[in-house]
Amino acid sequence: MLGCSLTAMKAQTNSLHLPIAPGPFIGTRDSLTNYSCPKWFRDAKFGIWAHWGPQSVPMEGDWYARKMYQQNQLDYTNHLLRWGHPSTNGWKDIIPLWKAENWDPERLMELYKKAGARYFVSMGSHHDNFFLWNSKLHRWNSVQMGPHRDVVGEWQKAAKKNGLPFGVSEHLGASFTWFQDAHRADRTGPLAGVPYDGANSNYWDLYHFPAAQNDRGWYSKNPQWQQEWFNEIEELVDNYKPDLLYSDGPVPFGNEVGLSQIANFYNVNAAAHHGTCQAVYTCKQPSGGRWVQDYERGVGGTISPYPWQTDTSIGDWFYNRHWKYQPLSWTVHMLVDIVSKNGNLLLNVVLRPDGTLDPEVETMLHQLADWTAVNGEAIYGTRPWLLFGEGGVQAKGGAFKENMAYSARDIRFTTKGKTLYAIALGWPADGKMVIKSLAKTTHSNQNNVKKVELLGHSGRLKFDQTADGLAVELPGEKLSDLTCTLRITGSDLRPAPSPTTQ
Repeated sequence: MLGCSLTAMKAQTNSLHLPIAPGPFIGTRDSLTNYSCPKWFRDAKFGIWAHWGPQSVPMEGDWYARKMYQQNQLDYTNHLLRWGHPSTNGWKDIIPLWKAENWDPERLMELYKKAGARYFVSMGSHHDNFFLWNSKLHRWNSVQMGPHRDVVGEWQKAAKKNGLPFGVSEHLGASFTWFQDAHRADRTGPLAGVPYDGANSNYWDLYHFPAAQNDRGWYSKNPQWQQEWFNEIEELVDNYKPDLLYSDGPVPFGNEVGLSQIANFYNVNAAAHHGTCQAVYTCKQPSGGRWVQDYERGVGGTISPYPWQTDTSIGDWFYNRHWKYQPLSWTVHMLVDIVSKNGNLLLNVVLRPDGTLDPEVETMLHQLADWTAVNGEAIYGTRPWLLFGEGGVQAKGGAFKENMAYSARDIRFTTKGKTLYAIALGWPADGKMVIKSLAKTTHSNQNNVKKVELLGHSGRLKFDQTADGLAVELPGEKLSDLTCTLRITGSDLRPAPSPTTQ
């Protein structure tokens, strides 16, 4: 099948088979308004993601399986030199090279938990259409090829052993159009016009059949592919019953197909939890509370009434030998800023092709464990204050907007019960932390600070509350270069009116 007319596509759409497990949700936006984000996710705040698979093998980073078929890309040139021309030596020939021979999911999960992760997400399938789960619908999977291991299943077993909720990311929805370059050929050179291996119909179960000329969007318009996506994600949901499901894009294929799968996911989860849905579905689309909105490499600009998530990485998405990792301060400051705005951070910790971590990544995780051991009280189980923060840096909000130059003047707030936490994104050089939002006001009962403590330091701190703010004297010895976290108790703590607050 090389394409469909618009009339034929509409007819096929009407005949799609989209079974939804019995339960309170059906495949409509109105039905999903009954969804409520579970407490476990709101309390967790920080998850670690293994964005990992055969595209790690070349060690050239993200989207290799597509860019190797684009003659103007460096990955094409490198592939030509290392493995040969993609007419004969294509993506299908890289997949067997992914062995994951040193992968120890139990050891890694213990390390991630100690570092502060409160949930874990495994890659399910990237746009390269290779499944990391044991699939009966698709032969290109990690049990039949490559590592010959159920990667999703083993990650899930390790997560459960460590008491961590488990999620799976699916990038399959975009695969059908994403992979079409594999059907093309060189435009110039000695092999100009010779089709790449994706044009061979023997491999269309991996590369997909050719798309219609007008079918080039992120999500395909072809009902046959939409049905294929639904069936394969249904298999994943039904067989593994993850706590979280992530889609790399907005709700897949518009309303009916994607919403039906979300409803199915919620109902499958509810059946396993005595009728109460404890699942989280996250995608890159405003939710109205129906799911969790995700920002790729970006953050929300202010406090959202609905829980949300940032997905980002300490490096490239897949292992890239040319990239340097982000410093620990970047991860910590991202986490604090996101949590202050009612969000969660899902951080990709980049794995090598063999399933191990670079030494500097191991070091970073141990340092993160030290930080969360002291400051986790101000992160986990918290909720936003009336104001997310103050200082000179304020993110505009949105995807691909994540690198901020924070300093100790930037302060973020979280709450737990009647306790307020103020987290400076650095250690004040003058040994004093000034919180303008907690200035004394004309109302005698407002912002009545009674006690100020520094996490990681025993003993009370001296403080002075004036119309300019709450000035706190810190101990002479710096506890951290990363943050300075105060625990503040008092009565009627709410932002003082001031033009300097955000």
